[in-house]
Amino acid sequence: MKEFFGYFFGEGSEPEFAIFTLAHLLPVLVMIGVIALIIRKREWIRQWKHEEALRWVLAFALILADMSYYWRLVGMPQLHPGPVENLPIGVCGWAVILCSYLVISKKQTLFDISYFWLLSGSLFALITPTPLTFTGPTRFRYYQFWLEHTLGYVAIFYMIFVHGMRPTVKSAFKSFAALVVMAVLAYCVNRMIPGANYLYMARPEAAPSVLDILPPNFALRLIIMAAVIMLMYGLAYLPWYLKDRKAKAA
Repeated sequence: MKEFFGYFFGEGSEPEFAIFTLAHLLPVLVMIGVIALIIRKREWIRQWKHEEALRWVLAFALILADMSYYWRLVGMPQLHPGPVENLPIGVCGWAVILCSYLVISKKQTLFDISYFWLLSGSLFALITPTPLTFTGPTRFRYYQFWLEHTLGYVAIFYMIFVHGMRPTVKSAFKSFAALVVMAVLAYCVNRMIPGANYLYMARPEAAPSVLDILPPNFALRLIIMAAVIMLMYGLAYLPWYLKDRKAKAA
């Protein structure tokens, strides 16, 4: 039993996960299916007498998915000793935490930040899930990663289609300001801790990632990342801009 738990909660020494395989695409397809079901059944969900309880369950699942990553490291500190990788400085993790409070409180500011962070930053984690390189479907980390990175999207689209929430231009500025604060924190930590690479600002990752195209030079890396993020923010807001423009023309 000890060997099983050591294997299940541990990581391999050789790559176990490859992008664009069934292990990669299946969780994304399941997420899309759940979101499609929410969209189709939104009226029924909105009027369901247990709708609030459903949001509490979703909030609990979001927190559990995020915190179980750290609980695993507490139980197996040999995986990533020290603060080089394990400090809570990341868009994906904080977006999940904000979403858990969002589905309960329905606060617009939480929606604003989470919407753009997920559709502009966490989206890259779905395309190239680099942290899974040494953890395949037989490992705990595989399921924790996908739950953490897909439940946030479920929460955002739930609030859009069931509760009618939406972003505005002001939302983008609020979200970007929050991202700048986190980027400054990540930069300071990367400078203070040798080997730290929070928000992937210090250097390219060793495992294959969409960020491999970025240069190692910090200034160029930062400029390109900022430009890409602003482009992604624009694309995330584009459907709402087109919707508003169509409504005005009608």
